[in-house]
Amino acid sequence: MNEEAKRRRGEEAGARRVVLASLNRAKAREIAEIMAGEGLPFEIVSLAEFPGAALPPETGATFLVNARLKAHAAARATGLRALADDSGLEVDALGGEPGVTSARYGGEGASDEDRYRKVLALLADVPDDRRTARFRCAAVYAGPDGTELSAEGVIEGRILHEPRGAGGFGYDPIFLPEGSTLTTAEITAEEKHAISHRGRAFRALAALLRERSRLSS
Repeated sequence: MNEEAKRRRGEEAGARRVVLASLNRAKAREIAEIMAGEGLPFEIVSLAEFPGAALPPETGATFLVNARLKAHAAARATGLRALADDSGLEVDALGGEPGVTSARYGGEGASDEDRYRKVLALLADVPDDRRTARFRCAAVYAGPDGTELSAEGVIEGRILHEPRGAGGFGYDPIFLPEGSTLTTAEITAEEKHAISHRGRAFRALAALLRERSRLSS
């Protein structure tokens, strides 16, 4: 293979690489699994593979603003196209909390269990019919040139009185999806991807990416 062919192959490989703007390994695994099922020619790499690259503070008032901040920061830092999401739990009886603070609820150093136990404690005297909640996710694709696509996914449900299940992460053990008898911590990863807020958001984003590719070809 001559040098020109090698250069072109290298450029093609780089064009397929997409950096995932997350240092949360469980979330990164979920997103990679969801996107792998969408038939896009992406090689998803972690932001952790780029020493010195960091995520900006999540200072936005909405999930979409925070996802945009992370996606564009990762694209600028790596020179690659980037995927990012921001997501969380909205509990109606708590006025929408924890919302955009879902990952930080309970303070610095709090574990997933600490955070969902805090929600359960705050809802201790709230009856079943007022324990409605939803998981919401905003997903963003950003290019190093500033281009952007975004999509949102939501799953409705309610908060149980006690955690159930050992799968998933975050608030999954206390969230019962609408129409389900199993929490998002009791179902398989494949079942969760099919119904979850993150699965819905990234499938919608994948559809936009396919349409964009078709229009530009």
